This record gives sequence, C-alpha cells and structure tokens, in this order.
Amino acid sequence: VDVYSDKIRHLVDPPPPHLAGRISFHRLNIKNDPRLEGLVKMADLTINLAAICTPADYNTRPLDTIYSNFIDALPVVKYCSENGKRLIHFSTCEVYGKTIGSFLPKDHPLRKEAEFYVLTEDESPCIFGPIVKQRWSYACAKQLIERLVFAEGAENGLDFTIVRPFNWIGPRMDFIPGVDGPSEGVPRVLACFSNNLLRREPLKLVDGGESQRTFVYIKDAIEAVLLMIENPARANGHIFNVGNPDNEVTVRELAEMMTEVYAKVSGEPPLEEPVIDVSAKEFYGEGYDDSDKRIPDMTLINKQLGWNPKTPLKDLLETTLT
Repeated sequence: VDVYSDKIRHLVDPPPPHLAGRISFHRLNIKNDPRLEGLVKMADLTINLAAICTPADYNTRPLDTIYSNFIDALPVVKYCSENGKRLIHFSTCEVYGKTIGSFLPKDHPLRKEAEFYVLTEDESPCIFGPIVKQRWSYACAKQLIERLVFAEGAENGLDFTIVRPFNWIGPRMDFIPGVDGPSEGVPRVLACFSNNLLRREPLKLVDGGESQRTFVYIKDAIEAVLLMIENPARANGHIFNVGNPDNEVTVRELAEMMTEVYAKVSGEPPLEEPVIDVSAKEFYGEGYDDSDKRIPDMTLINKQLGWNPKTPLKDLLETTLT
C-alpha cells in the first residue's frame, strides 16, 4: 500500500515470475481511504512504514511532518487493535533526541561513559530541543505514536513490535535530485553526498559535520525485520534498536570515506577541495537543531532474536555506490 509505486515498479508492473500471485499493490493514502480497514482485516500482519522522514522537511513542513507521523498513523493502529491483528510499526532512532552526555562540558570525563550516550530501548530518556526548534517535530510525533501503540498493547491487548532504525542505507535509498527523484528538495545524507559526488561538487558539511552517526546495511536490517516477523512470541511487546554500533563515524568522516570509495568505483579522481562547511541555518533553514550521537544498544535484539549486524561501513558504501 502506497501513494505511488515508482520504487517497486519492477516488482508489480508486472511482477516477476517468482512473485506471481504473491504480491499485489494498492495505490491509496492511508490517511483518507476507507479501503484501509478492509486490507488490515484481510492481513495476518500489518507493517507500517508510512512517514515523512527527510530532515530537510522537519522544520520547513512541520505540520505535514506531524500529521504524517502521528495523525495519519492513528487509523492503522486503531484497525489493528480493533481487529486483533499484529502490528510492526516503524519508528526512528530520532525519538531518543539528544544524549545525556551532550549536556556535559565537552571535556567532562563522564562523556566517555557509555551510560551517557549509548541508547537503550527501555531505559534511555527522550530529550528534545525547545519548541521553537521545529526540527524536533518528527521525533516528537514518532514518540507520541510509539506511546499510543504501547498503550494499545497495555489496555487492549494489541500485539505489536516497534522498530527504531539507526540510519539504514543501501542501493535505491531516497533520491538523487533530478536523477531518480524531484529536482528540488534536500534528501538525507547518503543521497546528498552521492548527488554531490555525481556532479563533482564539494560535499556540504552542516556545522562542520561534527555530529556522529552509526550506519547499517539495508540487507542486515531486513534480516532483523524478518526475525521479528517469524518470531512473534519473542518480538511482540518489544521496541528494538536496529543499527550497527561498529559503524560509527562523524558526518565529516562519512564524507571523506564516500569520497574515497566513489573515486575507487568510478575511476574519477577526487576533487581538490572535496568538502565545504555550511551552517545548519543556510542548509536547512530556521529552526534546525540536531542530536550529537546516536549509538544503539544491541543487547535486547540480540537476546530476543539473536540478531547482530554484519557489514562494515566501507563494504556497504562500496556496494551502495557501485
């Protein structure tokens, strides 16, 4: 179910032989289509990935972002709960907001203690910036729908699993402006940097690219979701981080690594000045704010589902950029 089928046309128009009779596409918008409840009733499991989830939109389209991630998701949760259907709901690592460590002085020794920056599903607080920083509209809406899903489980017996992705990347992600998507708009960091590399432009580092992120390969992440689907007794009622803490880099280091990998796979020499610094206000507009680090605690998903990510960052970048 989606509002368009561009990214999966090769699977549905027509379906390849191995998917014949196994996949059907319904073009509809979940927020205003009466057919949605019927589809949920027909299904054993509903997986909800519908969202506006591009950082450039969070403070320029805050109303759309809040509606997409909270209001429009309400019917999905409601229909699953009322009809006794299992739900796997996709949230985001952004619900954690800023780490506790980010509020300590930069040279404070506690910044190095894992409990102040490693993010644990059932323990870490969700710390957002002030209301005027509309960038947190996405994280706040995602947190509220998580709370509603959890409450439906507690009060009405909804079988649910919540997924918190930590920067899943891989082939066909997002869009390259004017190549496989609209010519306007700012995609997420992987597509932004890929766009610059293709056009032989310097990669833009927001506020120096000091923010730290972890990245996980899409194939590894899909393995985790399959384990949730296939093991309801071990997955129901849980929130799972799905990321790779071994693939942590600053955004600046990611830019440098992508420049190196792209030169290798394309045969083109890197630019003399491969990166430039831009302010968050210049790049994203007024009202932008950000988290410092996002490192997932993998204890719960390993204990419940036996899952660990496998692919090192350089290998997954090479696969993605080839």
